[in-house]
Amino acid sequence: MSTSKQKILIVGGGSGMGLALARRCVETGAAVVIAGRGEDRLQQARETLGNPAGLEVAVADITREEQVVALFTRIGGLDHIVSTAADIEGAYQLLPALDLKAAQRVVESKLYGPLLLAKHGAPRLAATGSMTFVSGIAAHRPAARGAVGAAVNAALEGLVRALAVELAPIRVNAMSPGWVDTAIWAQVAGDRKDETLAAMAERLPVARIGQPDDIADAIAFLIGNGFTTGTTLHVEGGHRLV
Repeated sequence: MSTSKQKILIVGGGSGMGLALARRCVETGAAVVIAGRGEDRLQQARETLGNPAGLEVAVADITREEQVVALFTRIGGLDHIVSTAADIEGAYQLLPALDLKAAQRVVESKLYGPLLLAKHGAPRLAATGSMTFVSGIAAHRPAARGAVGAAVNAALEGLVRALAVELAPIRVNAMSPGWVDTAIWAQVAGDRKDETLAAMAERLPVARIGQPDDIADAIAFLIGNGFTTGTTLHVEGGHRLV
């Protein structure tokens, strides 16, 4: 299935994996809307992509239902919805140091946000359309300090399976990335980011850390394959094996 001339909403499209996907979709002739909470970041992303005519930006916080409603009212009909959004600041802590508010922000951005996108986005989607939400390796290979991430990613994958049944024939899938070199690692590992990623690269069967384009390729598959729904696609360099 080609994305040429299709309309795609990418929440979290201002950076990292979402930005890589936006670039890919624009290059294949899709009309793309990138959405996020920060207008400056979205405008910078637009400039990074060369201000293409087929790219629109929309400021919205998907954890706020009224803003999700306003977002879909503004952009109208769609073919595909993707969310790579995640607010994990302060959530990667051992339990004694964990702030419940930080945990709640993860739940809101990675579970309630997709739920609201599905609730208000499904009526805007073509019957041949799809939704793709990004979970993560933490659901399958949890580690100390990662209890919140493990729980929320697992919950998101459960939500995806339920939505695939309820919203059929609209397809709903999850894409579970492993460790990908994006800015979010500054929040997870701080000034040990490079050291931490390098150590994982040595463990993985593919001998490297993921890049945003790896994830964009996987999401593009889920968007385009009309026989895939209710699935979690793992793109993690063999992380579940080690």
